[in-house]
Amino acid sequence: LLEVRGLVKHFPARRGAFGGATGWVRAVDGVSFDVRPGEVLGLVGESGCGKTTTGRCVLRLVEPSGGTIRFEGEDITRLPRRRLRPLRRRMQIVFQDPYSSLNPRLSVGSMLAEPLAIHGIARGARARERVAELLTMVGLSPDHARRYPHEFSGGQRQRLGVARALAVEPRLIVADEPVSALDVSIRAQILNLLLDLQRRLGLAYLFVAHDLAVVEHVSDRVAVMYLGRIVELADAASLYEAPRHPYTVALLSAVPVPDPERPRARLVLEGDVPSPLRPPEGCRFHPRCPLARERCRREEPELAEVAPGHVTACHFADEVAGLRGPSPARA
Repeated sequence: LLEVRGLVKHFPARRGAFGGATGWVRAVDGVSFDVRPGEVLGLVGESGCGKTTTGRCVLRLVEPSGGTIRFEGEDITRLPRRRLRPLRRRMQIVFQDPYSSLNPRLSVGSMLAEPLAIHGIARGARARERVAELLTMVGLSPDHARRYPHEFSGGQRQRLGVARALAVEPRLIVADEPVSALDVSIRAQILNLLLDLQRRLGLAYLFVAHDLAVVEHVSDRVAVMYLGRIVELADAASLYEAPRHPYTVALLSAVPVPDPERPRARLVLEGDVPSPLRPPEGCRFHPRCPLARERCRREEPELAEVAPGHVTACHFADEVAGLRGPSPARA
């Protein structure tokens, strides 16, 4: 459904006296992955690793600096806006903040009817019927169409965001941290809603998040990002049971365990994440990696298959097992 190859997005920084860029923030720096029809691909990593920028570049909400994006076999990387608009119907986004992503001046009915009119799907009475259907689909009442965003709770607003994404019957939805701003009880409701809609409508999700327990619950496969690059990608069960990159091990070991008596092994990383303005030479993770050696400082590892369907970018992936303890994410 979606093929991303060598995706790059660099933002200019420290503009000079004449407005020129004197440095570049390498937010996304050579990312490649696929999303299959009906699949949930989780994209995880620390804040600032480039997850959200990757998701927005895929939809051309942020213009990529390089690489290629193919959706349903068509290269959309450089499509003009006129030709891109029909494709918008088949790929949508659910934003992280359920309030700022909604227009406060539009009623819910107008907000949901607008994309129907833009794409020539329905108008008038048929549009009102579709709005009522969408509200029911996400667990709200058709009567809510007369209300405005400020009259809803956070969880209800996120349901409205999901309804808006579903309005044009997409095949791919980029879910950008869709539950991170919600209470835990509401979070579970939205996750279950997304999974139920995926099964009923055959949707594919690119699920961007930093909560590994949430990602494990919803994902078929998981990609781990660090400083603008994917360092590991595997099906969810394999990655959580047997991670093959030190960074993934550290992320999993930081997931809280609900049982204070349960033994756990922590891999605590030293130092801070390097600046994306000047990523380290060689492996980008080597300044914080307990397995780092001279080769890591000189040579950047490429993604290589270490098991069927499991790829990682680590020179010493065979030694990562020694860093692992019991997986707290599965507690």
